[in-house]
Amino acid sequence: MAATNDTRTSQTTRALLGLRELIISGEFGYGDRMSELPLVGRLGVSRTPVRLALAALEHEGLLRALPGGGYVVREFSQADIIDATELRGVLEGTAARFAAERGASRRDIRALRAVEDEIAEVVHAADYESFERYVGLNDRFHARLVAMASSPQLARALEGITALPFASASAFVMTEAELPASREILVIAHSQHLGLIEAIEQGHGSRAEALAREHARLAIANLTIALRHRGVLETVRGHSLIAFSADPGARRRARARPNG
Repeated sequence: MAATNDTRTSQTTRALLGLRELIISGEFGYGDRMSELPLVGRLGVSRTPVRLALAALEHEGLLRALPGGGYVVREFSQADIIDATELRGVLEGTAARFAAERGASRRDIRALRAVEDEIAEVVHAADYESFERYVGLNDRFHARLVAMASSPQLARALEGITALPFASASAFVMTEAELPASREILVIAHSQHLGLIEAIEQGHGSRAEALAREHARLAIANLTIALRHRGVLETVRGHSLIAFSADPGARRRARARPNG
């Protein structure tokens, strides 16, 4: 029985991860219906894990349940993305305040400064590889910041927000590799990171919270720039979910149209 349960859990996890990747990578766009049987064959699992994965992704917000049964891929408007980013800022601001008020260890402060030392080496570079490196370093900084809050409840709430496309700290970073206007934002982000470290180290909770919330809004600035350059926006994971048109079919037809 244990082996059967383990197998079922493994298949459900496989279905969930596989289905999420298909959506985020652009294999499906908003308005596309998610039919169980084709997904069973594509994911290589049975129907029950697929059904559970669909329900989980509806709970995450990637899918929308239809009144008559079944699911479609959910569309995300500019307002949806801004709201998710603002919520991330509120939670990361709270994390920064907790870290400052509860007393960050010297080890944690050193770890943050070490990340920023590496970021300082790439933040002014213009090559694509530097931006890729920045994404990993930025994710490390934000993960450490949340861990320093010592709040499992806050970490779970933040995980729920960042499970959505476009809401993570590095969601729009790669657009900066293409557009000079966006590249300048990296320099600002680096400066804000340094200010956050200083505020946390000195125990200034309110300042740390304000800085973290303002820092999250840089992603909104990047979104605004990216929306003016639709080709660049395609570098963002999950771009096929952004609703440019009120007609979902228009998006699907555009994706299906042959090049040239």
